[in-house]
Amino acid sequence: MTPKGEESAGASLDDRITGALVGAAVGDALGGPVEGYSPDQILERHGGRVHGIVGPWNGDAWRTARPVAPYHKGDGHVTDDTLMTHALVRVYDRVRDHLDAYAVADHLVPDLMTNPRWIPELETETIPLHRIFLAEKWLAARLHYGHVDPREAGVGNIVNCGAAMYMAPVGLVNAANPRAAYAEALDVAGAHQSSYGREAAGVFAAAVAAAAAPGATPDSVVTTCLSLAKDGTRTAIEQVCEVASHHTDFESALTPLRGAVAPYDTVGPDYRAPSLGARRPSRLHAIEELPVALGMLLVADGDYRRAVLGSVNYGRDCDSIATMAGAIAGALGSAVPEEWSKRVAEASRLDLWEPARVLAAVAREVFARDMERRRAHEASFTSLGGTGCSA
Repeated sequence: MTPKGEESAGASLDDRITGALVGAAVGDALGGPVEGYSPDQILERHGGRVHGIVGPWNGDAWRTARPVAPYHKGDGHVTDDTLMTHALVRVYDRVRDHLDAYAVADHLVPDLMTNPRWIPELETETIPLHRIFLAEKWLAARLHYGHVDPREAGVGNIVNCGAAMYMAPVGLVNAANPRAAYAEALDVAGAHQSSYGREAAGVFAAAVAAAAAPGATPDSVVTTCLSLAKDGTRTAIEQVCEVASHHTDFESALTPLRGAVAPYDTVGPDYRAPSLGARRPSRLHAIEELPVALGMLLVADGDYRRAVLGSVNYGRDCDSIATMAGAIAGALGSAVPEEWSKRVAEASRLDLWEPARVLAAVAREVFARDMERRRAHEASFTSLGGTGCSA
């Protein structure tokens, strides 16, 4: 077995970006068909744990079984997690620099509203706005129609994982610089979320950036997250990861991880019937998805397949949990199973590798810009009597 951290040390920037983005999409597709259900319900429905791509929960009745969500989840179809992630990559491709809340208003929202694309779950070509969840439709309502200051537009939205689920590109553009990823994601997410939803976006981006550092391990990723996370988000990650450290198999970890995150999760025990206090701002609470994704990463010791399958079989919002776990494991350098990635790409009619090629080029351009800006700052600071860089 490759020693922990050695696999990460040998992975290139391109490898990490590809692993993270393809890994996120595949995790998303695997988790989609069992989203919203409990581990016991998943076990009963599938006659055992899910070990790969499965069909819709309601079979051929997928279009009518849940009118509020008439989506073909399953059979390798990605969900809105991947649609939003790829949309953010396109924004980076246009701006070719760091992003902020105004980039969401100026580029992301128009992309969602005006550019028809193939939507796998709808099995048709239409604008992404017609598929994304209500918390993401908020972006259009507040920014396009309400003309709200983008830096404050997230205030009032339901607090969920909506902003966090697509922040992997921010971490990758800031590869090996988690503090910068955290700050940029908080700025970007301000247009979308507030409170612990926005905080989770920052911490998830930092986790991806930390995973992209040479020699990174699951433990080093979690340590970085704990050094940056605030309030309930930090406490939830700490508690879940402490429990996870005592498990090496996701089957035994499913119930304990849920027990560890439950005091910080506002949704409550029945995911499809949220409590009256669900998704409201609070300094005491956290989204469920990120702590559990980090916990599954520890249980799996960074192995992509095990981390994603643990996330999928956890149930509840498992497409987003698997998206996050898959992105971090992929950034660490753990290989995404080819039999999964090929099937997801074919079923979703998406080139899962093109966004990674685009973002790798952007990341290099942004780094070059950062170096120029830093040299200019050093020169100015030195002229003021500060200590210059020895290089």
